[in-house]
Amino acid sequence: IVLTDVEEEQQLPTEFALLHNYPNPFNPSTIISYELPKTSNVEIKVYDIIGNEIATLVNEEKSPGVYNVEFGIRSSKLSSGIYLYKLTAGDFVQTKKMMLIK
Repeated sequence: IVLTDVEEEQQLPTEFALLHNYPNPFNPSTIISYELPKTSNVEIKVYDIIGNEIATLVNEEKSPGVYNVEFGIRSSKLSSGIYLYKLTAGDFVQTKKMMLIK
């Protein structure tokens, strides 16, 4: 038997996770990663430090897996400071901080 190709086996996440954005601090954009162990209705929103909603990045049903979504300020008038991003997937809710530096 001659092996000519080896495929990497992709493993699905075993639990929900919202990862830290990269880069952080950021300007003009950052990547937010998250993991889903099962099919879920996913919502990712960005808020300013006082709780005003800035953007909805994801609002749809997603299959199990690892995902990345970009948050950019190219067309917005956001000021430097701390912002929050929140993942809601089924009963799982988690929020993390990110910093914009202009």
